[in-house]
Amino acid sequence: MVGDAQAAAREALARIHALVLPEPVKIMNVCGGHERTITHAGLRSALPPNVELIPGPGCPVCICPEEDVYDAIQLARTQDLTLVAFGDMLRVPVNGPKREPRSLEQAKAAGADVRPIASPVEARRIAESEPDREVVFFAAGFETTMAPVAAMLAEGVPANLSVLLSGRLTWPAVAMLLESGEPGFDLLIAPGHVATVMGPEEWEFVPEQHGIPAAIAGFEADSLLAATCAVLHQSIQGDCRLINCYPRAVRPGGNARARALLEQCFDVVDANWRGIGVIPGSGYALSAAFHAHDARVRFPVTVDATRKRVGEMPPGCDCARVVLGKIYPNECRLFGDACTPRHPIGPCMVSDEGACRVWWAGGIRDNASPDRRSAKAG
Repeated sequence: MVGDAQAAAREALARIHALVLPEPVKIMNVCGGHERTITHAGLRSALPPNVELIPGPGCPVCICPEEDVYDAIQLARTQDLTLVAFGDMLRVPVNGPKREPRSLEQAKAAGADVRPIASPVEARRIAESEPDREVVFFAAGFETTMAPVAAMLAEGVPANLSVLLSGRLTWPAVAMLLESGEPGFDLLIAPGHVATVMGPEEWEFVPEQHGIPAAIAGFEADSLLAATCAVLHQSIQGDCRLINCYPRAVRPGGNARARALLEQCFDVVDANWRGIGVIPGSGYALSAAFHAHDARVRFPVTVDATRKRVGEMPPGCDCARVVLGKIYPNECRLFGDACTPRHPIGPCMVSDEGACRVWWAGGIRDNASPDRRSAKAG
């Protein structure tokens, strides 16, 4: 199978180089896993120089509202409870006084009962093992993460388990970019894992409403190169449709059971994206049937009106522009200087799905921002 995938990747790459592109094109990918493969496999350098690959809004940790992370920190600090969250969320920084914990990891170091988990099953197991203690599950993620959270709720959870939900849908962010009039890309590679759950039909609006060729890709280099070739070929031919380059996992209609669970447990609402703002119909909220397990209802957090930069990125951080594909990660003013994986300033340097972290792990360390270039030249 490995040999077959390598042969398929080489064949797709040869087809790409054989194409005659009339002008440079920009292709956006909407998946942190895609960006990781693109960067670590060196696909950018393997493509023709007039094909530009742009990382887009594919990291749920990066866009999780700052105020949601802050609420989770305050719950862990001020309430007698256990707070659990996916591991990456523990290191996401918030804006606050230096004298106070500015991440869940720091809150844990200060004595709060904060525990990293890898799945919703672990959250339920912890609550069941400590029935006399309140447990709050800070659940952030896109559709593929929210489906298991919905399954956990639908199966029934202990009375002492509540959810601080910060779920998001992927496609509305792309719709927002396209409707802005300045999307910053010409072609789109859609996320295969989301399409596996929600169905490929969710992405048909890109070619049908906006006239932009799109393809769904998996996480391997051969699938990504096949999708790249497919959208480039469409661009040359003047064709415009959605092509599924991940057929072994993506089926029409997606996963019917997962979609039913999402509809049963969550309402789709307007939601805030960190540094970007409110995107209509882009968030999940617990449905009325599960309000008894809503942490926001059970443990109201008092908003600190004096806190500076509420909901914003930290000073100097360009993560929002990176997420929207407006700049490359190393064009952020802080990349590789003040902001590194060991000391992340912005959320894009925290998760292994964040473009800044991916680029750093891929060996890209030079800061290419105009400010930094000028400083080095001087």
